Amino acid sequence: MGSTTLALAGNPNTGKTSLFNLITGSKQHVGNWPGVTVERKEGFFSYDGMDFTLVDLPGIYSLGAASIDEQVASEFLMTAKPKLTITVVDASNLERSLYLVLQMLEAGQSLVVALNMSDIAMNKGIRIDHKKLEEALGVPVVSTVAREKKGINDLIKTVKKRVDAKESEAPLMIPYGETVNQSLEKLAKAISSVALRETGMSRQLAALRLAEGDAVILSVLEKCGEAEHIRTLLDEENERLEQELGYDLLTAVIERRWNFISTLTQKIVERDISLKNELSLSDKIDRIVTHKIWGLPIFLLITWFMFRFTYAIGDPIADYLGGAIAMFGEKVTFLMQNAGLPSLAGSFVADGVIGGVGSVIVFFPHILILFAFIAILEDSGYMARGAFVMDRIMRAIGLHGKSFIPMLMGFGCNVPSIMATRVLERPRDRMITLLVLPFMSCSARLPVYLLIAGAFFGSHAGTVVFSLYVLGIVIAIISAKILGSTLFKGESSQFVMELPPYHLPQVRAVAISAWERAGLFLKKAGTIIFGAVVLVWILGSLPFGVEYGSHESIIGQIGDVIAPILSPAGFGFWQAGVALFFGFLAKEIVVGTLGTLLAGGEEGLAAVLPTLFTPLSAYAFLVMTLLYVPCVAAVAAFKRETNSWKWTFFMVGYTTLIAYGASVLVYQVGRLLGF
Repeated sequence: MGSTTLALAGNPNTGKTSLFNLITGSKQHVGNWPGVTVERKEGFFSYDGMDFTLVDLPGIYSLGAASIDEQVASEFLMTAKPKLTITVVDASNLERSLYLVLQMLEAGQSLVVALNMSDIAMNKGIRIDHKKLEEALGVPVVSTVAREKKGINDLIKTVKKRVDAKESEAPLMIPYGETVNQSLEKLAKAISSVALRETGMSRQLAALRLAEGDAVILSVLEKCGEAEHIRTLLDEENERLEQELGYDLLTAVIERRWNFISTLTQKIVERDISLKNELSLSDKIDRIVTHKIWGLPIFLLITWFMFRFTYAIGDPIADYLGGAIAMFGEKVTFLMQNAGLPSLAGSFVADGVIGGVGSVIVFFPHILILFAFIAILEDSGYMARGAFVMDRIMRAIGLHGKSFIPMLMGFGCNVPSIMATRVLERPRDRMITLLVLPFMSCSARLPVYLLIAGAFFGSHAGTVVFSLYVLGIVIAIISAKILGSTLFKGESSQFVMELPPYHLPQVRAVAISAWERAGLFLKKAGTIIFGAVVLVWILGSLPFGVEYGSHESIIGQIGDVIAPILSPAGFGFWQAGVALFFGFLAKEIVVGTLGTLLAGGEEGLAAVLPTLFTPLSAYAFLVMTLLYVPCVAAVAAFKRETNSWKWTFFMVGYTTLIAYGASVLVYQVGRLLGF
């Protein structure tokens, strides 16, 4: 007997991820959704002799398919047809969460509702009558507090019981009223049986989705040649409803659903009005951290401390790791020499593998610590406040506040942050955000920052790294302003964002998040970085007979072509040119290449670099690394998301020009100022 597929759905910030982790434990798999690049999490668990696969759908507010996340969730529910969906509802914000539940019930989905965050609801004086809610919705409701691991067993038991029951679900019928029903019925009759078979929907559900502008059904109607006729009919019905009700069909459907929810919650929710005027702890904290004057300085101070502590904690561990790698390299080289292996093999191990990959791996502790700090900020609820306080700046440059969320994600990796622009509904906002995302300091650049800043700026290294992150944001903001007033003129849409309540970060959730992200760094080091440093070693060893990594080698000749161009920026030596050239494959390779060409490991590099760079030229090199063309994976993601070679080449060209101009400016102005 195979595994039974379940779906996990819910609004963002309802504790869905915590619930997913608790139910599936360590049995999780992360990949991309088939056909698209939205992240897909699957987990596995067994209960009472039955195996389950739990698919974690993107956090969504509705199945209206306004964003790509909503399209993915809607398509999965309609086409994959999971046996049952666990729908996570925020008990402290029931009305908002019920909209998605209603849509799923109208579609005849088999549900179990997890009424999560019941503790927060209680603290707010909100009491929900579970039995009445179950009767009204016709599905089981289980109270859970995922962060305290409460109610999980009851939830799993209820899911198993529901699956065993094998009852087909009757769709929930919302009273839309006679006038609206007439329009829905006309649309339902106009859709052919062929189109219905393609969508897998009932006639009534197809009409409802059509009224909501669902992309899936519109695509099917186009394919069946019915789109024009249906659009004409829809226009006629919209006009009729405008005259009779004062608004169109979509507005009428949404309004009736909210009426239904409002009536329902009045019957099942009791509120302790004595607590109504009391500020919660989250509200009190928000009065400080989202304050219009000191909210932004607090945000900057917190991120500065984050980098400062990353260095303070990471340095001793990295030193120990670096020493262990160097010792390992020496022993391997010694053993190879004693075994009589050719000197070329020794050079490959010492200069290529250990000098290249080792010099990157040594920064793993810093990266793990940084991601742990970011996970703490995310899990505590503060990161959403970061986006909130940045909203004023984003609006000032004509961008949507949501644009800062992909930018924050860009601190981890530019590739998923490029995909995250799908939350932006306006093409103008999305395109501008895509074009400025490469300026955000991804974690791949961090090893370069750590190496150079550590070698040249001593106790101020953390501040120097912080300055680069701020510089990236400043350049992104200026670029967005220019792009928004030239190539993409227009107004941005309004920013609507929910601020989740504060939580004490969970150790397990932080550890999983930090390890998943840092693990990608290790995986890259074992594949892309390893391949690239081997290529650098081969080019540094050819033609045969030249000294390894010398000026006469192929790589030296490549560097000779690039070096004069970089000279005005203060680092016009061929090794720097080659490092930046190969950094296009992955930014960590900048360190790997320097390690391969200049010294066997991070400790050796730190000693050699001051003979090539001054502190000023070193900072100009960091600015170049920060701003120039992102790695090949990010460029590929950009092409995939824009589906345009023209904009891809534009992005590659303008980021590189800005990087070159900024690094030259830093170096030349620095010299004039006497640095």
